[in-house]
Amino acid sequence: MSVGSVGDEVLAEQAPQQSLGTAAARNLATTTKSAPQMQEITSRWLLRALPWVQVQGGTYRVNRRLSHSVGDGRVTFVQTGERVAVIPAELAELPALRGYEDEEALAELATRCRQREYAAGEVIAVAGQPADRVHLLAHGRVEQIGEGPYGDEAVIGVLADGAYFGDDSLVDPDAGWQWTARAATACTVLELTRDDVRNLADRAGSLAAQLASVADRPERRTNTYGEAAIDLSAGHVGEAVVPHTFVDYEAAPREYELSVAQTVLKVHSRVADLYNQPMNQTEHQLRLTAEALRERQEHELVNHREFGLLANCDYEQRIQPHAGAPTPDDMDELLSRRRGSKMFLAHPRAIAAFGRELNKRGLVPETIDLDGNRIPTWRGVPIYPCNKIPVSDARTTSIICMRTGEADQGVIGLHQTGLPDEIEPGLSVRFMGMDEQAIISYLVTAYYSAAVLVPDALGVLENVEVGRWG
Repeated sequence: MSVGSVGDEVLAEQAPQQSLGTAAARNLATTTKSAPQMQEITSRWLLRALPWVQVQGGTYRVNRRLSHSVGDGRVTFVQTGERVAVIPAELAELPALRGYEDEEALAELATRCRQREYAAGEVIAVAGQPADRVHLLAHGRVEQIGEGPYGDEAVIGVLADGAYFGDDSLVDPDAGWQWTARAATACTVLELTRDDVRNLADRAGSLAAQLASVADRPERRTNTYGEAAIDLSAGHVGEAVVPHTFVDYEAAPREYELSVAQTVLKVHSRVADLYNQPMNQTEHQLRLTAEALRERQEHELVNHREFGLLANCDYEQRIQPHAGAPTPDDMDELLSRRRGSKMFLAHPRAIAAFGRELNKRGLVPETIDLDGNRIPTWRGVPIYPCNKIPVSDARTTSIICMRTGEADQGVIGLHQTGLPDEIEPGLSVRFMGMDEQAIISYLVTAYYSAAVLVPDALGVLENVEVGRWG
């Protein structure tokens, strides 16, 4: 750079200002501003699409026909390094040990479970062979291989973490494998043999009595859904004797109490008095607080341990993807488990993974217009995005499918409207007064829950891989 150019820059910097600067001018200008923004707000399709039922008294009772069930079908494990152990009390989920409460005996049975590792493609059990042990699947995916209609090999089901098979061998010495179990991925399996159970039963009278009661238990007459059978007669002629029957109900039906999400919003009176134009500070504070409560409400409806959709799905309605990623075949299987499915609910990453599988097959899903939004569908059932469905560290998630509404014996939302100081259905803002520091308090409350009227109203495709490409 020349000496002359340096001198010109110095003169330019020292030149006197000839007009009002923009920084000073802003002090006299009216600023155009937005309302307070909030990144946490989502579309909340679950809250919008779920039918809501008014609940007086805060409790909703689901009366059902009497059912005979044997546990939730899942076993829980603990892992220490490479060693995996079954939680002793979880062994009571096995039909042969259902209701058994001897903690010492269960603990010893847990120690007798032997850990086995199977590589992908390795056969765990062979159809037609005698069964002498129960397999507890701690991790991995196992294919159930049966015979197709023309003698070919067919995958009739897939089992994943927490499942078990071969449990009838614990009480039936003549039990055999009805299908072949083959590891679809690397699997960690705990095995408990019939001999180990019998050896312990010889020393533990309570276990011997439990196994004897199971073996001698008369077979209950049920329909394919596990409900107590209703005797009927059809196709008869003449003066046949018509059977007598009645419909039995559950003696202790489940009751859903409304859950609550609350917070106390505080606004200083000076802010409410002096800084209320052009936007009402209290109004926007309440608006954003209500949005946060609604977000929490949707999260609880999906994940709550008592009434959340993921926790309340019946084991028979949980299925596993055949290849990891969600394929059209998996979505069809999910639909086939129930009549009148009204909606899918999936994490956006799961929807993207499903889209990739459609692209591989050259399929283009139909879309529908809902409130100006284009929502993808499968077989005419909309797939709503929901970021409240968790994605695990292993990049797996779940896809929910459900039938909704009381009239269809589906899934319903529960709330109570007409609350004091209600600003939205089921959401109220109550003035709590002002303290000696001139801080105004408002109690913001939302009441809600969800109920599954019959088990087949809700299904879940579990362990869906969302990070697989190619």
